[in-house]
Amino acid sequence: MHTYPFEKLEAWKAARELSVKLYQLTAKFPGDEKYGITQQLRRAVISVASNMSEGTGRYAPKDQGHFYSMSYGSLMEVLNQLIISKDLNFICTADYEELRKSIESLSAMITGLRKHTLSKL
Repeated sequence: MHTYPFEKLEAWKAARELSVKLYQLTAKFPGDEKYGITQQLRRAVISVASNMSEGTGRYAPKDQGHFYSMSYGSLMEVLNQLIISKDLNFICTADYEELRKSIESLSAMITGLRKHTLSKL
């Protein structure tokens, strides 16, 4: 089976892992949030990995950097929604802190990818 370039990225692997954790966590959110913050969080976290994978499919470094920037923006959206979820007591402090550490690590990886890509210009 062929392995695509995005599948080799440690950042993509971390984003994929974060997606799984958030899907599992949001499954426990209140039912009346099914079409609210649950759906928002899930879309945003999927967007992180999706934009990275789309970026690797672009040939121009400027285009690649653009998609890595979009991935970073989606990650910040996830963080914002997690903060609000914590404020609403949808998640406990321990889960929030664990996810925040993952986000901090992933944000550094995405920033590194973007800088490396744009250095090729």
